[in-house]
Amino acid sequence: MLAEQSYDGHLSLHDDGTAQALGFRAGPIEGPTHFSQFIPLLHHIFGDAWFERGCISAHYQNMVVEGEEVRAFAQLPAKDAAPVHIWAEKRDGTPVLTGTASVGPQYGETEIAKRIAALRPSRQLVILRDLKVGQKGARSPEKVRMGFDQHMGAQYPFSLNDKLKVITEPSPWYTSEGGPASPWGRAIIPFEMISVLLQYTSGQAGFRIRGPVIGLFAGQEIKLVKGPLFVDHPYEVEREIIALSESKRTESNWVRTRVFDGITRELVAEMILNSATLKNSYAKYDEEAKALGKS
Repeated sequence: MLAEQSYDGHLSLHDDGTAQALGFRAGPIEGPTHFSQFIPLLHHIFGDAWFERGCISAHYQNMVVEGEEVRAFAQLPAKDAAPVHIWAEKRDGTPVLTGTASVGPQYGETEIAKRIAALRPSRQLVILRDLKVGQKGARSPEKVRMGFDQHMGAQYPFSLNDKLKVITEPSPWYTSEGGPASPWGRAIIPFEMISVLLQYTSGQAGFRIRGPVIGLFAGQEIKLVKGPLFVDHPYEVEREIIALSESKRTESNWVRTRVFDGITRELVAEMILNSATLKNSYAKYDEEAKALGKS
């Protein structure tokens, strides 16, 4: 569904040709797509509270391409109600993601929280050198909404109804027909589509990086505080950079997005997203790294 995704005027890693040019087998499926596989497991463990105060926190390990089979696992919770371990793997056992799931208000130590705490100070960044920890979105709040037939823009060139035709684990609670029979009397936005909703206006944040470059999601946490999030309901989002980091192949921008009800202004959800940019996708990386004195 993201084969035609574009940003900054070029196709993304989800385009087969672009992915192959960077050494990948094909364009991958977007990470939060896998969240749908966990929802029946986590609803079984936590009940309806999962859709109100659930938190899924994941580190993406290996890419998945269309047609590959993926199986999701969730460990039953211990008595101390600590976050449960979740993971996904391909048919041959290749790991896809690892993480935690929990229900608030005491969410425990999540996968993303552990990884942020373990980050080492980065050396001189090149692609992300214009960003600062603590930097907030330039247009705040950003107003967002997701209708059933609303096209979600160049980054997500499809609608919620398009997604519901192919979603891995369907639910009548996601639909216009079955939504009124949900425990909340309205259709709810699937967990994987919360990511789409919150990234819909991300270009307004003004977090400018050197480019053109290709990026991918390396880790993600979606936390409901007072959920669910509802279809065709107004929300407002505020963004802040909470960490910057790098690995051998990437530079990463960690952004916390806080979601407020557009009517009551109550905090209803949060997302932390680790957006990693591939160093070898930036044509000037070596030249600018040398000029900056980066070894």
